[in-house]
Amino acid sequence: MNLFATWKSNPPCRIYVTQSSDDGKQVFPPPADQFRPLQSVFRRRLLTGVGAASLLAVGANFGGSTSFLLGFSPEAARSLKLDALYPVGGYSRYIDTNEGFEFVYPESWLGDQTLLYRAAGKAERSLDPPPLGGGGGRRRNVNEPAVAFGPPGSTGELNVSVIVSPVPIDFSIEAFGGAEEVGEAIVRTITGSGKRPDVKGTLRGCRLREDSVRKVKYYELEFEVESSVFQRHNVAVCCARKGRLFTLNAQAPESAWPQFKSQFYTIAHSFNLV
Repeated sequence: MNLFATWKSNPPCRIYVTQSSDDGKQVFPPPADQFRPLQSVFRRRLLTGVGAASLLAVGANFGGSTSFLLGFSPEAARSLKLDALYPVGGYSRYIDTNEGFEFVYPESWLGDQTLLYRAAGKAERSLDPPPLGGGGGRRRNVNEPAVAFGPPGSTGELNVSVIVSPVPIDFSIEAFGGAEEVGEAIVRTITGSGKRPDVKGTLRGCRLREDSVRKVKYYELEFEVESSVFQRHNVAVCCARKGRLFTLNAQAPESAWPQFKSQFYTIAHSFNLV
């Protein structure tokens, strides 16, 4: 039997759904035609669901997707302070609205746990009523960092920190002279001005960076500190405003300096008062 000839002479029948009515039989279109209007609805819902999932992934930086996208325009992302939420170009931004400064640090570095616990305790104590004697609580040591970051599992030899110290309201760093004189004075202060003969400091470079809008002068320094037990390479930034002296210091063992040199320069250039 020729099946093709049989099929051609008796083509498959199209099946219709019928419904009895007073006028006779009403013929409905095939199921495919009935559900065709729903296809656009399903397609629209599918696209909406995919779009919502994509937004959630970007918002949560799932798999680093947001950081990857922001990396296409890092300067624009940094100008909008988006790196305070998502790492951009390998760096995260820290903003201290209380003390009024900001800087970037390597995204893999972690905050100093001791300082974090102390800050949490301070916030908790601020909820307590003031003492009856009227005296305030113990003030933070002026040499204690306001914040510090370092690689996870490190011993503290490699880190970046910021110290905010009270100074007279009319204090001016420019009174020490030019950038080089300021650098030498700061290195002498760090090494104890000769009171610690076993510690030696050497200034390697300095430059002045000015913010004409906020009227702040930033002194960026690079120096080495060595003794019989350690050798460190430091990059620091100093500035003063309204009775407060700000000092950012990034330090690394001398042996690790070549590896972190570029990162330290990036950190120093990013330090600003807000």
